[in-house]
Amino acid sequence: MFHRVLMVVALWACGAAPARDSKDSVANESAPVQRRAGTHDWTRFGWDAGRSNASTDPTGITAANIGGMRRQQVQLDGTVDASPIYLHGVRVNGADRDVFFVTTTYGKTIAIDANDGSILWRYTPPNYDTWSGSRQITTATPVADPSRNFIYAASPDGNIQKLSVADGHPAWSTAITLLPDREKIASSLNFFRGRVIATTGGYIGDAPPYQGHVAILDAESGRLTHVWNSLCSDRHELIEPSSCDESGSAIWGRTGAVIDTTTGDIYIATGNARYDGRIHWGDAAVSIDSTATTILDNYTPTNTDDLNSRDADIGSTSPVLVGNDYVIQGGKDGRIRLLQWGRTRNGARRGGETQIVSTPSGDDLFTAPAVMRGATTWIFAADNGGTAAWTFANGRLQDKWHNRNAGTSPVIAGGLLYVYDHRGGGLRVYEPQSGRQVAQLEAGDGHWNDPIIADGRIALPEGDSNSHRTSGVLNIWRLP
Repeated sequence: MFHRVLMVVALWACGAAPARDSKDSVANESAPVQRRAGTHDWTRFGWDAGRSNASTDPTGITAANIGGMRRQQVQLDGTVDASPIYLHGVRVNGADRDVFFVTTTYGKTIAIDANDGSILWRYTPPNYDTWSGSRQITTATPVADPSRNFIYAASPDGNIQKLSVADGHPAWSTAITLLPDREKIASSLNFFRGRVIATTGGYIGDAPPYQGHVAILDAESGRLTHVWNSLCSDRHELIEPSSCDESGSAIWGRTGAVIDTTTGDIYIATGNARYDGRIHWGDAAVSIDSTATTILDNYTPTNTDDLNSRDADIGSTSPVLVGNDYVIQGGKDGRIRLLQWGRTRNGARRGGETQIVSTPSGDDLFTAPAVMRGATTWIFAADNGGTAAWTFANGRLQDKWHNRNAGTSPVIAGGLLYVYDHRGGGLRVYEPQSGRQVAQLEAGDGHWNDPIIADGRIALPEGDSNSHRTSGVLNIWRLP
């Protein structure tokens, strides 16, 4: 069952192809062409394997010059309800280029020239037409291979593809679910030590049967090597969802699998389902070892049954590693919990929070907080009604500032805090420590879209996967 790998050798006709057609043209033809050489990458959602959402690379963008950036809107044949990734100076179509890569809700992965917005290639999954326009989608951000020669992307048929950076040609495609019309790849992909890590959830309405699970693939061959099922966790393989007595427990937070890069441990959070502390781990934060065979620690609230009954689970956002063996875990009940974490507890753990604070507005938390480390550790979060900042020290969170501006997942880059106000506010830019807004860049409405910032450019998709559209926009701002 672990060898459901399609080695793709002759899929060019329905797979990747160079693209220059009109529907992928640059909407704003007057936008300046930038020819500066890139020097940094943004390889995944959350910037690093630990999903800090905080880049340590210089960007060239400051509070003083951000107001002079010019926007280009690139028209795409799909909505990107996720974030782009970016590689500088890679060989594409025979030339060295700086490139953004995005995956649309219906699984097209597109390479876009970061300098002029032209479409370089497009990968279209086989059988794309059978789900295009339907409820069957993905909101997963792709991840780049450390070699910078390949990226890995998800599609609504439940597959992960390894695509050539040079031309989009697929090297392999592997199924990570046996029931893709029930088990959705919603969370972003991750990569660590030669392995691609993906997670699965369910669709709106939680129609059974499905089980959230972690899938680990060998990056070289595409072989599915390990599976951890959050329900029926005593079974270490892909399972027919109907064969488990329980359904649900989606792993659907924006970051999906969070990796402790010191130990290789994998952290996830699950949605509504049964929790028994033995084989069923619904509505819980869980850490497992790097082989997805051993549960190291876990947490569920003392009122987990009540949260489950009213769809207020903690699985709406993934665990956040804040340091010194502490984790924060949000949820749909308007609370952020500070938890002390270990590697030796594998039995049931209900409650025991170190501290509980409100989400920025008291609303559900569907986004991924950012962690900025330095002399002081800062944490930033946004929800549908506000943005807030805390510091973390001596095992406590200290409130520093908050406002009423909605946002998706905050991003730190070049000493600035970027928060996309997806409800009409555009891309807001703040001084992180004070919360003073220094810029507001125009952008359309969205859903879970997030910006990335590198080499004097900002890239932000817009649009909502729930609109089921086959068109979309990527905004690119550049320094003059």
